[in-house]
Order: sequence, then C-alpha cells, then structure tokens
Amino acid sequence: MSKITTSKLIKMKQDGEKIAALTAYDSSFARLFDEQGVEVLLIGDSLGMVLQGGDSTLAVTNQQIAYHTKSVRAGAEKALVIADMPFMTYHNVNETMKNAHELMAAGANMVKMEGGDWLYDTIKQLTQNGIPVCGHLGLTPQSVNVFGGFKVQGRDNQKALEMIEHAKGLEAAGAQLLVLECIPTELAKAITDAITIPTIGIGAGNVTDGQILVMHDMFGISSGYIPKFSKNYIEITGDMRKSVSLYIEEVKSGAFPDESRSFN
Repeated sequence: MSKITTSKLIKMKQDGEKIAALTAYDSSFARLFDEQGVEVLLIGDSLGMVLQGGDSTLAVTNQQIAYHTKSVRAGAEKALVIADMPFMTYHNVNETMKNAHELMAAGANMVKMEGGDWLYDTIKQLTQNGIPVCGHLGLTPQSVNVFGGFKVQGRDNQKALEMIEHAKGLEAAGAQLLVLECIPTELAKAITDAITIPTIGIGAGNVTDGQILVMHDMFGISSGYIPKFSKNYIEITGDMRKSVSLYIEEVKSGAFPDESRSFN
C-alpha cells in the first residue's frame, strides 16, 4: 500500500474502491492496522469511553487527543491519520485554530469536526490555513444530550433533506471527507451520491465509500453496550491480524455491514 492522501481517497471513490478505516489510540495498534492495509486511522474522542471508561465523549480534552495522535503517528507509516476535535474546542475562531494546530503538530493529516451548516465558515478558515477537515453528520456523539441519547438520525423526510444539504455545504466549504453515523442506508446513499468527497460510514449501511469501526468493538473488548452496527471479528478469527484482514476484505467486497447491521 502506498502512502494514503486525500487525493488518493477521492480517486478510490471515483474508482468504486471501498475505504477501510479504524480508530487507533497508540503506536502498536496503529502499526498493526497500517501493516494490514487499513487506509484511514482515526484518533476518536471515543477514547473517553473505550480508554477512560466514561459514558460519553464529552470530557475528552484536546491535549489528550494530541497525545494519542502523536502515538498513532509513530506507528502509522502509510495510513491517513485523522484527529477528532473534542467537545467545545471549535466554537471560537481563535481557539479552533489553536486547537487544530496542536493536533496537526502532533502528526494528524486532518482534523474531524461534528456538525452542519454552522461549521461552514470555520471549515473555510481552517482549509485556507492549510488544515484539512473531515466532517461528521448523523449521530454526532458530542450532541448526545441534545438528541436525548444515542439514536438513529435522519429518519424523517425533513431531517433527511437537511442532512443532504448540510453534506453539500460541508463539501463546498472545503471538507475533504465526511463521516456518516447511525443514519438510514437510503439516506447514506443519497448523501454519498450527492457529493464528490468520500463518505465513511458507521451504522450507515454498505452504500458509503468506506467504513469505520471503533477498534475495541471490532475486537469484542468494549465494556457494556456493543452497537448494533458493529461486528466482533476476533470471535470469528481468534487472531487480531486475521480480524483486521477479514474486516478489510468484507469492507472492500461490501459484505460488511450487512442488512442486520444497518438501519432502514
């Protein structure tokens, strides 16, 4: 696998080649995933739940994401590395620039932000300053208290249409990648077809340009709730490397996620 860039991911979308992504939080797993051929590694604020044991992502700090980004970068030679911008770190222009710079300096190739139209100006400013942005629509965990819990989004027609427009707007503002989380498969397809940047799904069916899973879910070691859209690959293979290889194979073929792990 050659070094993954945003232009390479866009070419993969154009060629109909699926993108395999995983979360990573340290150099050892980053190296394992990189060697198996995972194209995108995300230092997710999910670390607040899977590493710190919290019940949400809201307590994660920018400094913590930067620390784990540096660790992941040390292990990943080829994969594109994306760092989450945590809750309340991108609501003020000056603070956003400072926080995004900290993550890029730690080794990220791109930062990820949750939200729709209110982010357009922020994304424009970041990209003008050389900081690539990945958007995130659907179930945005930083808004869990507004949503009233971890619920599927975009099931009514008005919300679905709004999400399609937000996706177009994020691309127009300069976003180069878009995560779609916990939305109906039909909506994920409409968004994927409406924009030229790649979509990465998690609980969005197999119609997106790629898939991402939280590594702890894939290895069946998350404590408590395991999402419907996840799959325990180590239960099938009994080996971490084989699990990652099978995950990539099923993403590429479209076998993962199947209908039982998708939403209508």
